[in-house]
Amino acid sequence: MGQTTFAFLLTVLAGLSTMIGSILIFIKVNNSNKLIASSLGFAAGVMMTVSITDLIPESIHSIESVYRFVPSLLIVAIFITIGIIFSMMIDRFLPEDLTNTNKKGLYRVGVISMLAIIFHNIPEGIATFMTTSSHITLGIALTIAIAMHNIPEGISISIPIYYATGSRLKALFYTFVSGLSEPLGAILAYLILRPFVNDMMMGCLYAIIAGIMLHISIYELIPTSFSYQYKRSSKRWIFIGIVFMLINHFLF
Repeated sequence: MGQTTFAFLLTVLAGLSTMIGSILIFIKVNNSNKLIASSLGFAAGVMMTVSITDLIPESIHSIESVYRFVPSLLIVAIFITIGIIFSMMIDRFLPEDLTNTNKKGLYRVGVISMLAIIFHNIPEGIATFMTTSSHITLGIALTIAIAMHNIPEGISISIPIYYATGSRLKALFYTFVSGLSEPLGAILAYLILRPFVNDMMMGCLYAIIAGIMLHISIYELIPTSFSYQYKRSSKRWIFIGIVFMLINHFLF
């Protein structure tokens, strides 16, 4: 197997690990509202931690290869703001009631989470492919790390979609689409972007994605989680999501 083929295979595996998060929709629970509140809280903790401990530091580090530390911070802050504004625009133009259900905007939360994760996964796919193409061992480590944090991202899509529509097929489909964005990033890297990808470009992109994910966590996931009247459980699972990703960060 050639190194390019192996790099693409690892990127596919990292992306499709999102599907593992869908396992929860096949588990019968006595209190579905509590599961929804807990899952959304967990997803919010994961997304916020990924943004603060991974995306923003990586963005600063990448841009520092071009500018000094203080200008780099300003550039990162600008692009985080752009990401937040972009997420607000998605939120504004997405209809309030997409399914004629009374599930407190769950479908909306699932769709917005899917869009955020697609934007997140494309540069991850580029990074995984490019890294593995030049350094297989490092690429394998990166794939494991990405797979670990893609699992809870799958939860943030599949749980709200399933409980909003009652369709496991729809939940699996939306989660699958988000997972495909990672190999899409690899394809873009191989066919188009390889000559143009640089640290500055990736740094700005990471900052935009951090802004999108922070906005979705704070403005969509946490309020929707709290709306199910299990605030103690929601807060507990937000904390668990944060701890889970911190452990993942330090291990990988």
